[in-house]
Amino acid sequence: MEMNERIVSMEGICKSFPGVKALDHVNFELRAGEVMALLGENGAGKSTLMKVLSGVYERDEGRLEIFGKEYGNLTPKLAQEVGVAIIHQELNMCRHLSVAENIFLGRERRKGIVLSNKEMEAEAGKILEDLKIDLDPKQVVGELPVSKQQMVEIAKALSTNARVLIMDEPTSALTAREIEDLFRIIKELKAKGCGIVYISHRLEELQHIVDRVTIMRDGQYITSMAFKDAGLDEIIAYMVGREIKEKFPRVSCKKGRKIFEVKNLNAGRMVRNVNFSVYEGEIVGFAGLMGAGRTETTRAIFGVDPKESGEIILEGKEVKVQSPKDAIQAGIVLAPEDRKKDGLCTKLSIRHNIALPNLDLVCSRLGVVNSRKEDEMCEKTVKDLKIKTAGVEVNAANLSGGNQQKVVVGKWLARNSKVVIFDEPTRGIDVAAKVEIYNLMNELKKQGIAVMFVSSEMPEVMGIADRIIVMCDGRITGEVMADDTTQNEILSLATRFEKKIADGSGRED
Repeated sequence: MEMNERIVSMEGICKSFPGVKALDHVNFELRAGEVMALLGENGAGKSTLMKVLSGVYERDEGRLEIFGKEYGNLTPKLAQEVGVAIIHQELNMCRHLSVAENIFLGRERRKGIVLSNKEMEAEAGKILEDLKIDLDPKQVVGELPVSKQQMVEIAKALSTNARVLIMDEPTSALTAREIEDLFRIIKELKAKGCGIVYISHRLEELQHIVDRVTIMRDGQYITSMAFKDAGLDEIIAYMVGREIKEKFPRVSCKKGRKIFEVKNLNAGRMVRNVNFSVYEGEIVGFAGLMGAGRTETTRAIFGVDPKESGEIILEGKEVKVQSPKDAIQAGIVLAPEDRKKDGLCTKLSIRHNIALPNLDLVCSRLGVVNSRKEDEMCEKTVKDLKIKTAGVEVNAANLSGGNQQKVVVGKWLARNSKVVIFDEPTRGIDVAAKVEIYNLMNELKKQGIAVMFVSSEMPEVMGIADRIIVMCDGRITGEVMADDTTQNEILSLATRFEKKIADGSGRED
């Protein structure tokens, strides 16, 4: 196989789901030794097209050729044998199995009829070492943070010796250091003649690795071009069919009374003596590096994780939050980081996802669901949040990542929530959908609702938050006003690790 040789050709690909034409005569090609960025808004059809290429979905129409051979019905197993591997945006890990068992899932090493765990662990250890990923092959995947699970998924894909590697939002949960490692791996694979399809909404990172771009919109192919010939503004205009004037729309509001306060919150190792307040008319952003304790803080406030100590005060009165139910009833709600695992029932419809946490609002005293109230609530949510769907009966699993996130947020906005906490609200969401989420946060801010959000995107925190709380090592290390700070100042606060000096008793100070 020569460099620059065409290794994937897709022509006139069509795919429909109930009520939605996801792909409408799409063309795509990939060459050996190149990184092709596949770009478009959420719902443009990018992931669907790649699932056709990797055998997950069967196409309705169109021609597919891989390494010069035409394929009819392609199964995931056949695609893998041909040399196609996909790293999905939503992680497909078996959480109860080890890192090694996940890497070799479906390709287990055996001695006779018995699994050879030692052999798998040794091979997995070598793969992880080659990728410079610091992980124990024996560790259970469910105990790992999202970032490490993502790296396991990448290791699993690369372990199949894939020659066509599809990466769907691979950096969305990675730290800057892990992204550097990923880019190093991509460049090595590219040099070996692999073709890499790279789907990402973080357009600024494309310049480091991408050779060409293919742009899709509303299930259709729009254009392809060399990356060096396209500016980011031009790419965005092709993606959304219009120019986005302002990436971070900020709304000025008068700062009102204190609505929400957290005092001396402690929960495990990652939440230590956390104190902060949120006022009417402001958005408070939480910045920090991966593992700073921001997500753990939101989970402790929402009652997901047990608190050791601390007070949660809403509108001047202490609220006892022992569980998410307590928080929801008090008016404190959370849109979690991992929307697929913690925020949605993907096998249920949009209607049921919105109605489920709001049964107290749509049921009679006898517990009978009032269909009219449920219809009004669901239709209003879909309309207000501009959720792209054929109807409220569509399963949440069939929505794009951005529209799934809107359903997560929408179910809480359907009730009279007083504090809305967003954890990484725009992870895996396209440029236009991000602006819609920001506008939504601004609307809540104008209504006097306390808005908190965690984000690993520094420009996002500085562009949307009024006040920024910085965490490191489970503690708040600083608080700055967005208008009066710099990225360097925030990064300095985010790396202010506590000095741990062990005394003679073995206790850490």
